Amino acid sequence: MSVQVYIPTPFRRATNDRDRVSLDAPDVKALLDELEERYGGLKGLIRDEQGAVHRHVNVYVNNEAIDALEGLRTPLRDGDEVSIIPALAGGAGAGDASSRDSRAPIGSGAGRMRLPLAR
Repeated sequence: MSVQVYIPTPFRRATNDRDRVSLDAPDVKALLDELEERYGGLKGLIRDEQGAVHRHVNVYVNNEAIDALEGLRTPLRDGDEVSIIPALAGGAGAGDASSRDSRAPIGSGAGRMRLPLAR
């Protein structure tokens, strides 16, 4: 039984820049165990010391979050695809309307980009 695992860009340094790896595992927990054993650099990136998936990491089986399935006990079948997706940090730039504090009164200057005055 072979399962394809998508490795996100920030984690690829641990897999020698491979974006996909194939593993055999009966469920997600066993798959992550094997993945961390085979690629030691992944240890701690996906799960914490107790084996729980980090809050900022989502794991999907065939495009469905394991949280909506059976969690780490989600069974895997030959041909399944597992994706590991870390949350991305960042957001809109300082001058974007979407970055403004919606609670600030209009015209208060909150969330506006400050430009130096020309001399």
